[in-house]
Amino acid sequence: MRLVSIMLALYLWANYIAMLRVGVLGVGHLGKFHLNNWKEIEGVVIAGFYDPNDQIAQEVVDKYQIKRFTSVDALLDACDAVDIIAPTIAHFELCKPAITKGKHVFVEKPLANSMDEARELVKLAKEANIKFQVGHVERFNPAFLAIKNMKLEPMFIEVHRLAQFNPRGTDVSVILDLMIHDIDIILNLVKSNVKNISANGVAVMSDTPDIANVRIEFDNSCVANLTSSRISMKKMRKMRLFQKDAYIGIDFLEKKTEIIKLSSPEDKNVFTFDIETNHGKKTIAISNPAVAADGNAIKLELEAFKTSIINNTETAVTVMDGFRAMDVAHQILEKIASAIVH
Repeated sequence: MRLVSIMLALYLWANYIAMLRVGVLGVGHLGKFHLNNWKEIEGVVIAGFYDPNDQIAQEVVDKYQIKRFTSVDALLDACDAVDIIAPTIAHFELCKPAITKGKHVFVEKPLANSMDEARELVKLAKEANIKFQVGHVERFNPAFLAIKNMKLEPMFIEVHRLAQFNPRGTDVSVILDLMIHDIDIILNLVKSNVKNISANGVAVMSDTPDIANVRIEFDNSCVANLTSSRISMKKMRKMRLFQKDAYIGIDFLEKKTEIIKLSSPEDKNVFTFDIETNHGKKTIAISNPAVAADGNAIKLELEAFKTSIINNTETAVTVMDGFRAMDVAHQILEKIASAIVH
């Protein structure tokens, strides 16, 4: 009987070692969503969590039966990778020791609190040769994934991201809170350098801009107009892409995608109609690509992070992706500050 018990213990230990041990840093509102999803991902075990708030920490221990670590270093020593969902101001101080100890890092957007911190994290991550993913979750929105196989070469982009006011998240401007999602996607879509940025913003309910309008011009002549607000009466998260012979509408909130383009012979099972133009009759095709009804963007991004570690492949949203989005966001903030001064 004792031999059987020993063999069972060794079997369980071997399986535990084979699993990816993830430590969670920050278990507030969003952190709990991450915990729920990590628990559902195969091949992962939550090694424990760290959160300085005693009340929140006890609630998590009671609900999830997960070990609480009282120091960051102790948690880092017990895991292979960390998931950092702490306030932006703490990103650097949590990422740096994790990288130094050779741990893979997932950190919520924005990458860091300042460009100097972001630059150092890029340097440290490259030197340590670890996997580093930034939580730009809209990359995994099923409405966006529905067009991942479509050739996208937008020349004009219009974005509206509107939210109702919520004190949570106002530690950063609306640019770093909301607009950075769209900045990341646009930089991912437009394969060209930023040429010029124009921006205006107003601080209404907080000490930083709560509503902003931005125009980004690229070297390839693409133009993107972005409006973000966290003081709106209704929610909206829409992006419209215009390119030669096609219009693509993405509704991140309702998880719907629409494509309107000039029809071609391979357009099957789509609604078409004819229009008269100066160049003769044209056939227009309207389609709604299949969108995964049960698409869980947070779970998908965490699964992608785990896969990049297991397969030793590049992360879906790299540390440089996070840096570039932050760089443009901070240029926008500088433009807004300059407009206010003048």
